[in-house]
Amino acid sequence: MISFGPTEEQELIRQTVHEFAAGEMREIARACDEKHELPEELLQKSWELGLVAGGIPESYGGGGIGRSPITNALVLEELGWGDAPLAAAAMTPALFVQPILDFGTDEQKQAYLPLFTGSKFHAATLALLEPNFTFDPGNLRTVAEPKGTGFSLTGAKRLVPLAASASHLLVVARGARDGLAGLEAFIVPRDAKGLSIAPAAERTLGFQCLPRFSVTLDRVEVPAEARLGGEKGIDGARLVNSVRAASCALALGLARGVMELAIPYAKDRIAFEQPIAQKQAIAFMLAEMQIEVSSMRHLVWKAASQLENGLDATRATTLAQTYVNREVMKIADNGLQVFGGHGFIREYPVEMWYRNARALTVNEAVCAL
Repeated sequence: MISFGPTEEQELIRQTVHEFAAGEMREIARACDEKHELPEELLQKSWELGLVAGGIPESYGGGGIGRSPITNALVLEELGWGDAPLAAAAMTPALFVQPILDFGTDEQKQAYLPLFTGSKFHAATLALLEPNFTFDPGNLRTVAEPKGTGFSLTGAKRLVPLAASASHLLVVARGARDGLAGLEAFIVPRDAKGLSIAPAAERTLGFQCLPRFSVTLDRVEVPAEARLGGEKGIDGARLVNSVRAASCALALGLARGVMELAIPYAKDRIAFEQPIAQKQAIAFMLAEMQIEVSSMRHLVWKAASQLENGLDATRATTLAQTYVNREVMKIADNGLQVFGGHGFIREYPVEMWYRNARALTVNEAVCAL
């Protein structure tokens, strides 16, 4: 039979992550946003859940649950419901681990996956975005040129999460071919000669507590073994689709959080001697939130399902990204309107969620399925 719901194991994982998001993330989200700080304790607690190590095979020291973009989408929705920037920070190592699992050679898996199976949080990240207004992952300015038996990397990356504390960066560069098919990824240690990391010059609207950095590569030389996938390379479209679908899953969780806060508030808020939820304009907003959140989830699950089954998920991911980016902002804005004046003050989290929603729509490389 066809099932459109999670398995028993996936539902158990979802419930566990939801309890963590409710008990650990929501409690500190506002303080982290105000102070622009990322608590190390939260990273460690999230690490102990095994959200990254669980998908690593037992042969490399992992939990052996198996690589599952669908399960990851469920996890990211719950974490996004808790707090999107804290979720992105906790799952930043997956930006490095998931591509290793998908494309890495046996030697690369043996060398790097065990780093993420210990008891302590281990930071690694993906350097994809570039500092230009016309950023297109199919037309990167960062280039990889053959040099001797290895490669020389030159270019600049921006908004790279946790780069300063990462042991390794997975740098995406343009190879010999055009488009996404020409993308290459290289495993670069943080202390590589010619690699410089600086705090991001941009002050962003949201995601205040997620440390992000600018990365410059000035003819960084790496050996041939650093090329992810070896001579075969990577599937550039799958890599891009993975990070885009993951951002959609985070946005879905954020949108659900707005909805689940707005509905009871509208039922309790009395204006002109009746709950505002009985006002037609408000009732329509709340009904549309339900429809849009359900539609967003369907599109995210479809993209995740195609990724899990090894299909070309470009169309499904593009549809999900287009719809989710539009509707998450609509839901966040409607949430502000439902709360009225309370939506614009910091007593309630809706203004913070509004800012984080906008940040998610323009910064897609914060996590991976």
